[in-house]
Amino acid sequence: MTSIATTPPIIRQLPPNLVNQIAAGEVIERPASVVKELLENSIDAGAKRVELTIQGGGSELIRISDDGCGIADAQMPLAVTSHATSKLPDDEMLFHVGTLGFRGEALASIASVSQMTIRSRPADADIGSELNVRGGVIEGPAPCGCPTGTVIEVKNLFFNTPVRHKFLKTTQTERGHITEAFTRLALANPNVHFVYRQGEKLLHDLPPTVRWADRIAAFFGAEIAESLIPVHSDDSAIGIDGFVCDPSVSRGNNRMQYLFLNGRHIRDRSLQHALGEAYRGMLMVGRQPICFLRLTMPPSMIDVNVHPTKQEVRFTDGGRVYSRLLQTLRHHFLTSNLTQRVGPPAPVEPQALPNSGSESVMGMSVKAVDQQRQSVINWAQTGQDSTSTPGPIPDFRPFPSGGASTGLPSSPTVNGPIETPVQDEATETQSSTDDVAPWDGDDPSTPVQLPPDTTEAGAASPTVSYLGSQVHNRYLVTQDEKGMVVIDQHALHERVLYERVCQKVLHSGQRLEAQRLLVPETIALTPGEHAAALEVQETLAQIGLEIEDFGGDTIAIHSYPAMLPKRPPGEMLHVVLESLLGAGKQPDPKDLLNHLLATIACKAAVKAGDPLTSEEITSLLEQRDLYHETHHCPHGRPTALFFSLDELDRMFGRLGPRGRS
Repeated sequence: MTSIATTPPIIRQLPPNLVNQIAAGEVIERPASVVKELLENSIDAGAKRVELTIQGGGSELIRISDDGCGIADAQMPLAVTSHATSKLPDDEMLFHVGTLGFRGEALASIASVSQMTIRSRPADADIGSELNVRGGVIEGPAPCGCPTGTVIEVKNLFFNTPVRHKFLKTTQTERGHITEAFTRLALANPNVHFVYRQGEKLLHDLPPTVRWADRIAAFFGAEIAESLIPVHSDDSAIGIDGFVCDPSVSRGNNRMQYLFLNGRHIRDRSLQHALGEAYRGMLMVGRQPICFLRLTMPPSMIDVNVHPTKQEVRFTDGGRVYSRLLQTLRHHFLTSNLTQRVGPPAPVEPQALPNSGSESVMGMSVKAVDQQRQSVINWAQTGQDSTSTPGPIPDFRPFPSGGASTGLPSSPTVNGPIETPVQDEATETQSSTDDVAPWDGDDPSTPVQLPPDTTEAGAASPTVSYLGSQVHNRYLVTQDEKGMVVIDQHALHERVLYERVCQKVLHSGQRLEAQRLLVPETIALTPGEHAAALEVQETLAQIGLEIEDFGGDTIAIHSYPAMLPKRPPGEMLHVVLESLLGAGKQPDPKDLLNHLLATIACKAAVKAGDPLTSEEITSLLEQRDLYHETHHCPHGRPTALFFSLDELDRMFGRLGPRGRS
C-alpha cells in the first residue's frame, strides 16, 4: 500500500505556455478547430473576402488570408497572449456578445502547439508587420510588405504534443471536418466571398450573394436547392428565416440540419426536437429532415459563454424559442402543397414567398393564413384547436355500402362492400349523403353543411375527378387542372383515419370506441411484455384496448378497438407490445399514444389489393380534402405522386422547340 503524505503538496502557478497548451486541449481538438477559430476572427474583422488553403489534412499547413481591418504593429504580441481580445471593450459586453469570438484563447492556444506566422497591415499603415511563434515562443514583430488585412499560416500542428498528433484521424477524415467547418461559416455569411483550396486544387469559389438559396445550392446541389421551402417568422423578439426541405428529400442522420443563431452555427437538442416534431408523420422511420434556418434574437436572451467552442448556447426562455420554431414550421407546412412531384419541381411564384407584400401566401388569402397561424399556435400551446367551437369531431362522407351509414369505412371484403365498424353515438344520426362540418353555435344537434369551397370564400377549390378503375387494386388515378395524381389507396385511407382518431383522442380528450368482449381473452406473455403492458395500461385504454393482470405473466383483454372488428385482440396486443419494446427505452406518453393511434389507423385502413367500387373511390377522394396533412401517411410514405401536364408532355415527346405539338 502507498503511504499517505504527511505534508501537503506545494501549490504552484502554471507557466503561461503550459496554460495555453492545456487550453488548446479544450479549444483545438483537431485542424478543423483551427480553421473555425481563424475564419471567425476574419469575419469579426469585417473581411469581405476570405481565402482558406490547407495541406495534408490541415496538420501540415493551414493558411487563411482576409481583407479585414488588420492588427496594429504594437498589438501583434498581445494578439497571441492568453485571454487578450479586442471583442470585449468592457466587462458588461460579456452579457451582450455580438461577435463570433470573445474568449481571447484561440490564437494563444493555436500558437502554443504549432509554428505560426502572422502578417497583418491596417488600412492606415504604410507597411505591415510579421510575427512568428514557435511552440508558444514569440519572435518579432518585424516590418514586412503585405496587403491590407491579415494572413495567418499554421504549420506542423501538434508538433510539440506528439500524443495529440497521434490521435488525429486519416488525412481524408480531417479534410472532411475542415470542409464542414468551412461550410458552416460560409453558409452563415453569404455576404462574404469565400475561397477554399486543398493544395493547388480549388474546391470552392463562392462570390457574395443576397440570395441565400444560391449559397446553399453551391454546397449541396440541385436536389436540395429545388426542394427548399421558404420559412419566415418574426414576433419582434425571435426571428426565424431560411429554408426547410420538402419531406420527399431527407437524410439518414441530422448532419444537414444547419441552425444559425445571430450568425453563429449552433447545435441545440431542443430545437432539433422541435424540427422533428414539425415533420412528424411526414418522414419515414429513421429519416431526418434537412433545414437551413437563421434565428435572430437580442443577445440578452441568450448565453453563448457555456462551451469552449461556442457550439452550444443557453436560452433565457427555451420554451418560447421551441414553440416559435414549431409553430412557424407547422404553419408553413399547413399552407404548402407537399404532394410529392414526379419530374422537375414547379417554379416558385414570387407571391408565394413569405413577406412578399402580396395579397396571398401559397395560394391562400392573408385572412386564411392568419387563421391558420392562430390555429397552429393554439394547438402547439394547448393541444386544442380554438378556431372551431367545442363539440363532436367532424365526420367523413361514408363509403356507400348498402347498409347502415357510418363515418368510418373499414377493410373491405374481397367480393363485397366495405364493412361498417361500431361508431360513436354522435355520428349515428348523420346522413350518409351529406358533408359534415364542425358544429356551429351552442346547439350540438345541428350540423353545418360544408360549402363547395372550404378554404376561403370566393376562392375556387381545385377540381379533382376520378379517371378510371383502380390500378391493380392498389392505386387510384385522379386529375386536377394542372396534371395527374396517382394515389396510394392504403396510405391515403390510413392518413384520413389517423387524422380522425387524433382529433378525437389527442385534441378532444376522448377515447376510441371499444368493443366489449363477452368473455375476456387471456394472453400469455413473456415477463418483459407483461411488465410493459401493465406500465402503459391507461394509454392502451385510450385506444380502446382495456387489459388487466390475470396472474403470473398472463393478461386478460376486456375490450379492443371497434375500428378493428376482424383483428384478433391478442394479435393486436402483441403488435403494440412489439413496438413498445422495440423502442429500447421508456417512451414519452404522448409519443406512445401517437404511435398507437398510427398503428390503429394502419390496421383499419383498406389494404393494397382490396377492390373498391366507384362510389367507395369517390368517397375516399372526397375525404382527402377534409384535412390539411394528407400528403403523407403517419409513417411518412407519400400518399400521392403528382405528374404535371408539362412533365407528361415531356415524357411523351410532345414538348419541342415550338412548344406542344
